[in-house]
Amino acid sequence: KYTEVGYVGRDVESMVRDLVEAAIRAVTHERREEVREPAARHAVERVIDVLHPETRPPSQSPGNPLGVALGSIFGGSPPSGATATTPSAAVSAEAQRIREQTRAEIERGFYDVRLIEIEVEETPSIPIGVIGGNMDQGGDLGEMLGGILPKRRTKRRVTVADARKIFEQEEAAKLIDMEAVKREALRRAGEDGIIFIDEIDKVAGASQRGGPDVSREGVQRDILPIVEGSTVNTKYGPITTDHVLFIAAGAFHISKPSDLIPELQGRLPIRVELDSLTAEDFKTILTQPKNALVEQYKALLATEGVALEFREDAIDQLATFAMQVNEQTENIGARRLHTVLERVLEEISFDAPERTGTVVVDAAYVRDRLADVVKNADLSGYIL
Repeated sequence: KYTEVGYVGRDVESMVRDLVEAAIRAVTHERREEVREPAARHAVERVIDVLHPETRPPSQSPGNPLGVALGSIFGGSPPSGATATTPSAAVSAEAQRIREQTRAEIERGFYDVRLIEIEVEETPSIPIGVIGGNMDQGGDLGEMLGGILPKRRTKRRVTVADARKIFEQEEAAKLIDMEAVKREALRRAGEDGIIFIDEIDKVAGASQRGGPDVSREGVQRDILPIVEGSTVNTKYGPITTDHVLFIAAGAFHISKPSDLIPELQGRLPIRVELDSLTAEDFKTILTQPKNALVEQYKALLATEGVALEFREDAIDQLATFAMQVNEQTENIGARRLHTVLERVLEEISFDAPERTGTVVVDAAYVRDRLADVVKNADLSGYIL
């Protein structure tokens, strides 16, 4: 969120608020997993109530609150669905049998595609104008008023499978103690939180240079109190950054760590120099990630009806060439793989609309497309 001339966001404290938001999401997810089974059971019961409203227990039957109040005042009879008399044992047994049978059929998926009409809670949306632009506190006020006002219920037609998911979320929200979630999230963020500040070298600059250097130093001075340890107010409560781990990283091609202001250097005492990527590292990057570059190009060309296949030796050759170009020219790390792969597949990508079938990329094909360019350091500096 930081640039050479300042930072993007309301203020530097926004990164601490983002950390708390991440902790809230993590703890909420854990609590949802803990209550998943009872929430799923309650969701099924609510679906059965919709499918067979006549089997709904009397205590769960929806009644008109105004009718109940007026009936009690004027001595009238209870409204329909809220009768005070106990149903006969025969009716109760029959209702129980229907519910058991329907429950088993729902679990087996018999009703998954059946459309039903359900009522869904909608939290009222309250536009809050905040003076000074502090939207975090404004969101807190909106949530507070949203909790006071009654929730609006709207009817929707959905399948039983979707209704189970909606009801499960609503039931899980009822079972989770959000106050406990907030306390645990604040504790985790304050004790176990990690904030990674990338591209720190972009705000480091020698004092004698002109241009945006004053703003760079200003960004560093804004970061300093957060790194030193301070209390930040969030909509979930205050959090202190005394025990938050701050990691700053940068390439430092032009500037150096000593160009940072002395106070910030003192707050980042451990310095680690990363090794350059090896050919084996490049090979891992090309093959191991879920969205690896090789898989992306396969999927891209598959849209044109071309099945792209990379041999093992082709991956090895790509990794070797990427490492060589990084050593001969500027070392830009794994970013080099984008241009190397694009150069190798340039002709295939261009001809893809006119061709179909399988295209095999092996080591010979990679060498044929890259060998001349890699040998010429000046040419590879521009093209790769």
